[in-house]
Amino acid sequence: MTKNITFREPEVTDAKTIVDFYNQVGGETFYLSFGKDEYPLSVKALKEEIASVKESSNNIMILALDGDKIVCIGTISSTAKVKGRHVGELGIVVTEEYQGQGIGTEMIKRLIAWSKGNGITTKIQLDTLEVNKKAVKLYQDFGFEIEGNLRNSTLYDGKYYNLLVMGLML
Repeated sequence: MTKNITFREPEVTDAKTIVDFYNQVGGETFYLSFGKDEYPLSVKALKEEIASVKESSNNIMILALDGDKIVCIGTISSTAKVKGRHVGELGIVVTEEYQGQGIGTEMIKRLIAWSKGNGITTKIQLDTLEVNKKAVKLYQDFGFEIEGNLRNSTLYDGKYYNLLVMGLML
């Protein structure tokens, strides 16, 4: 992994930088659910989300930084509803420039460890495009299993792609 990468939870003051990061990486790959400048939250909404996550015991956001530059964001998002709060939805994105350096692997390790220790989460699930073979293999290396295949659920540049649903019981 690249030297000098630090990991921390975001502060409300990071919201604009996080929105800018997501809008940038949305244009670097079609593997995300949004494209360039399509990140769905405004800076104001993200500030509220960060504050809410800090108050939650089954949600987390972690930033990976090279100096002050965000290079990866990882999240576990869970509902407060009793029947589903044990399931955390994993989200992770690494900027193109920093891919292949072990940062994503380290982020997933941290998210799994946090989930195991929060006293609520007993399952982590995620969605990934079937054609994203590197991601599928990485998740499988962590023990995630393919639980479903949502056919033709992503349309990009006139072509349909299948979305895999993967899960890991902790």
